[in-house]
Amino acid sequence: MQNHTLMTEDDIKELRRDPDGLHTYEYLANHIGECEPTDIELLIDNMERVDLSGQFMASAARYLNAIDSEGYSPAIRRLVAATIDKDREHRYLPDLLQGLYGTDYKEHATELCASDDNFRRIYKRLFPSSTI
Repeated sequence: MQNHTLMTEDDIKELRRDPDGLHTYEYLANHIGECEPTDIELLIDNMERVDLSGQFMASAARYLNAIDSEGYSPAIRRLVAATIDKDREHRYLPDLLQGLYGTDYKEHATELCASDDNFRRIYKRLFPSSTI
């Protein structure tokens, strides 16, 4: 597969005008079957630029995880890391934990902290007094 994009210049120009990330998230959701890896990278770049709260990056991470967690793992990791950095009020991190790691994530927190840096970062932010 060639490393090119199927997005047009007009698509990219339109997405650059996205004020908060919603339009970029919608584009991803509506075109996921036709997105090349470079398209996904461009979409994440744009979300990182405009999504100041992490809301749409968290949604995109959960969405890609639900579709194909292994196939989209690099994009999911990148979206989660950016969400951690942006979600200073911790509005989206709890849903991200449950959406990516399951409702029983607390039962596996020790193992997940040891094996997944993003999980560890989220867990420490949400549960700062935890001994894990």
